[in-house]
Amino acid sequence: MKTRSDEEMLGLILGFARADDRIRAVVMNGSRVNPNVEKDIFQDYDIVYFVTEVAPFREETRVVPYFGTPIIVQKVEAQVYRAGSGDGRYTYNIQFADGNRIDMGFYPLEMMDGQLSDSLTRVLLDKDGILPDLPEPSERGYFLTEPTQQWYDDCCNTFFFTLGSHIPKTLWRRKLPLLKAHTNGLREDLVLMLKWYVGVTKGFERSVGSEGKNLQQHLEPEIWNAFERTCAGVDCKDIWDSLMAFHALFARIAIPVGDHFGYRFPAEESKGVLSFLEHVRKLPSDAGSIYSGDVEPGVSGDV
Repeated sequence: MKTRSDEEMLGLILGFARADDRIRAVVMNGSRVNPNVEKDIFQDYDIVYFVTEVAPFREETRVVPYFGTPIIVQKVEAQVYRAGSGDGRYTYNIQFADGNRIDMGFYPLEMMDGQLSDSLTRVLLDKDGILPDLPEPSERGYFLTEPTQQWYDDCCNTFFFTLGSHIPKTLWRRKLPLLKAHTNGLREDLVLMLKWYVGVTKGFERSVGSEGKNLQQHLEPEIWNAFERTCAGVDCKDIWDSLMAFHALFARIAIPVGDHFGYRFPAEESKGVLSFLEHVRKLPSDAGSIYSGDVEPGVSGDV
């Protein structure tokens, strides 16, 4: 089996549109039109078809076979679990046996304006001249956003509460599924602060990709290495070490971010959280109480 080329895939995408009068225009979004993305073999084709009626395209057998043999098809709007938007569109995410992937959405014409606001949009076909002249695709719609004080404060509060309350008891109880859920939330907070850190140190007129996937190329090597240390497996010692790495890195970047905007970093809360983490780490699995009364809670170095 050979993976079909870009030319072959675009030929299929446009051929499907030209053969059906109900499709009046086609645009492509995403990484394939992003001038700043390094091309690779796994790039998807993010396609939007603007149609006079969506209903006929809900019939999978009239759509998917045209494009090739799939490994799996996800019909977002047909799902109950993680259901789609329910706004009238119909979407197929298709992984093909030859390695290609197409994410294609069928949108009623009246939804056109709302779908053209994506700065990473290129017109592939316009049968009626109904699409406006769009600027060249760029990342401007995905640039980093400066934090308000409330946003900064909430990020710090959520991070330290998760790290200092949810996680210690969950790890002590060895509740791995819940622990991973809390750790995922902790990472979201850290990634958000890292985005602001990049903005402060490198400028906000840049994108770091979905979920911060391209953060590494915007961070100093030592900061990235510190981020890598927050990743852990299921070994208990490794998890505790990763939590200390989470705390150290978050404080390291949140302080200069706060200073840049004149926002207060919660130093006392940070200190108390670290002290509690260190204490719970030393608790035996059969401990009868969290503190025995012979130490002062919340004072780092006294536990």
